[in-house]
Amino acid sequence: MTEMTASVTAARPPSDITKRSLPVSLIVHALLIAASLLMVYPLLWMVSASVRPETEIFSSTSLIPSSIDFSSYARGWVGLDVSFGRFFWNSLVISLLVVTGNVIACSLTAFAFARLRFAGRNFWFAIMLGTLMIPYHVTLIPQYVLFLNLGWVNTILPLVVPKFLASDAFFIFLMVQFFRGIPRELDEAAMMDGCSAWRIYWKIMLPLSLPVLATAAIFSFIWTWDDFFGPLIYLNDMNTYTIQLGLRTFVDSTSASDWGGLFAMSTLTLVPVFFFFLFFQRLLIEGIATTGMKR
Repeated sequence: MTEMTASVTAARPPSDITKRSLPVSLIVHALLIAASLLMVYPLLWMVSASVRPETEIFSSTSLIPSSIDFSSYARGWVGLDVSFGRFFWNSLVISLLVVTGNVIACSLTAFAFARLRFAGRNFWFAIMLGTLMIPYHVTLIPQYVLFLNLGWVNTILPLVVPKFLASDAFFIFLMVQFFRGIPRELDEAAMMDGCSAWRIYWKIMLPLSLPVLATAAIFSFIWTWDDFFGPLIYLNDMNTYTIQLGLRTFVDSTSASDWGGLFAMSTLTLVPVFFFFLFFQRLLIEGIATTGMKR
């Protein structure tokens, strides 16, 4: 009976199978498109609100404004006591320093866990993984007291220096899994040629680990660029504000809020993240797909 069913299925023309699967495929794609439009609607509405007249921002849910007005961009850029370009520069400096610190420190730490043999390696690796389960708010007060005693409050140092000390266990774990997929025969051949552990890391591991390094860099940049809580705690001077703190200043609970300027600057803050992700999308997908897999 099974053989007869298989023979009938095999004898069925491919066109019949295609015709039957076409309606299902159309329904699935229609649902996916509808879900995509639902998720992207708030973003499109924000872009539309940035060019609406101030009186029409909250009066309509349509994505097509009655008239286009770009004055919100000019007003938002220079409407505060400090130019919004200053906030962009502060966020860019902090984000690039965090990316540099995470890529360098986390890759060195991951190389040690993945390739070097030292006493208590498994123990310290387990401790490092355990830090992933500690909420950030648990360590917030001790860290703040430490940075306050060091005189680092109201500077970017509390946001940058810990990244150069391999404080992000997630990226270390990600890189360890990737490094373990690189054949050890490469290390052994390099050691026979007289290479030190440092040269193996610099000449062999890093060039082969470009996808996972790009993944860590992209996530570090996006998370730092969008971070609000960290700068809120440590930055008090408006000249040191990041873009997230700058956006908050457009909304005032005691006086009028500039909603047009807020939506205009919010739209501009998405541009660097969009292009950063667009340029490194291939490396990001490759890094996530190959992490933990044998090559």
